[in-house]
Order: sequence, then C-alpha cells, then structure tokens
Amino acid sequence: MSNSDDPRHDSAGEVTESAPAPAGATDADAGGGQAEFEKQRDEARANHDLYLRARADLENFRRRSQREHAEAMRFACEPLIRELLPVVDNLERALEHAGAEPQAVVEGVRMVLKSLLDVLEKHGVKRIDATGQPFDPTHHHAVGHVESAEHEPNHVIEQHHTGYTLHDRLLRPALVTVSKRKPDDSLATEQNSG
Repeated sequence: MSNSDDPRHDSAGEVTESAPAPAGATDADAGGGQAEFEKQRDEARANHDLYLRARADLENFRRRSQREHAEAMRFACEPLIRELLPVVDNLERALEHAGAEPQAVVEGVRMVLKSLLDVLEKHGVKRIDATGQPFDPTHHHAVGHVESAEHEPNHVIEQHHTGYTLHDRLLRPALVTVSKRKPDDSLATEQNSG
C-alpha cells in the first residue's frame, strides 16, 4: 500500500491526521462550557447583590429601631406629665388666692394634693402608710428607736416621710421611728444592784 492510498497522508507524503478528539467532545461543547460559566457568574452576581441589599435593609431596620426606642424612652412619661399639668394649674390658682382667706388656701392645697395623689395612683404609684404597722425593713427605713410601754415592740410609732411603691417596686422607703420594749423596773433594779 502506498502513502497516496493512506488517508492520513497528503500528496506530499506528510501525515495529516491529528490526535483523536476526546469521546463526546464537540465544538459546540466548548462553547457550552463558556455559556454555563457565564450563567453561573451572573447568578453569583445576582446573589451577591441580593445579599448586599438584605444587609443594607437589616442595617436600616436596626437604625430605625434604635431611633424609635430612643424616642419612646424620651417621651415615655408624656401621659403622666399631661395629667400633672392640671395639678400645676391648681397650685398656681392657690398661690393667686394666698392673700385671701387662709382657710380657703389650706383647703385648696388639700384639693391639689388629693388630685396629685389620684394621678400618681392611676399610674401605679401607691403610698406606704406605716404608722401602727410592724416594722418591715423592705418598705421602712428606721431613723430612730423609742422605748415605749404603750406600743408593741418593733412597731412603727411615727412616720416622718411617706414611702411609695410603683407596681410593687419600692420607689422610696417610709422614714419611720420604731418602738422598742421599755426595760422593766424590776429587771433594771436587778441589773443595777448586781
């Protein structure tokens, strides 16, 4: 067989056959790989864009929440203040009439105090009335002890400042004087003679 009969040789006798192509590979596949790469790159860009937008939305939400919380804290006492303004008005009226009849001024101040206590009670503030009650260190602050045969020991005999609670939380303890047992004369005599 001559070289001219072999399809791998051209007329000059040089080999024209190239290396065999991989199984299943075509020119279309080479272009398809590039297309798949482009598609995945576009999808990655879209996902990155979505991530950046979600992150920006989260940051905006956090800032807005902080701003709203700060504003809510700043104006939290607004309802209480609105209800206290009439009390201030009543005190101003009482001062305007101070030159008038003293008893009327005293009565006016009593009415203002009652309206103020009503507003405070409406908002959960309660007074601690300690006089005659057993001493309670969680709600009373003893500023003195007095020996007394008239009162049971460890009972409040005088309240100097009223205590207050807000929804069962102590705002201010009542300042009180507490009774203590008066030493018996017979016991005192035995101690003095011993």
